[in-house]
Amino acid sequence: MADGLDDKISQYGSRLYGLCIKLCGGKFDADDLYQETWLRVCGSFDRYDPSQSFEPWLTAVCVNAYRDSLRRRKFERLIAAFDDDETRDHAMNSVAAEDHAEENAELWEAVRRLPEKYRTVVILHYFRGYDVKELAFILKAPEGTVKYRLHKARELLKGELSP
Repeated sequence: MADGLDDKISQYGSRLYGLCIKLCGGKFDADDLYQETWLRVCGSFDRYDPSQSFEPWLTAVCVNAYRDSLRRRKFERLIAAFDDDETRDHAMNSVAAEDHAEENAELWEAVRRLPEKYRTVVILHYFRGYDVKELAFILKAPEGTVKYRLHKARELLKGELSP
């Protein structure tokens, strides 16, 4: 193991585990996050700047690992929901219903009128926060196609919502 890393594990291990418990809310997931964090630290310890405090760096590594695990779970749920067209349409409609608010009724109506390929990228990108690369993976389409669909959808929505 990298020189000094054993000392860091001894010194910060229990605090890190406490953070993992707070982030995850359960021991099982916290154990996984704790292990993943230390694996990442081991793999990037040579990039740690010893003139800086270790704990904020360690915390950043942990939080990034946590965010990555949330993204993976979101992908797994979304991909599982898209086994067929009927299931995908149901998922998209439930997302729209979830996010529908009185003040956004005109926007949601315009989004609903978009062709399916544009409606899907708009919902996943703007209302669920997926980036172009993630969308390309989810939709099994090239990134350029996803970018074009987002661009085209914005044009269509602008036309629909302009006075």
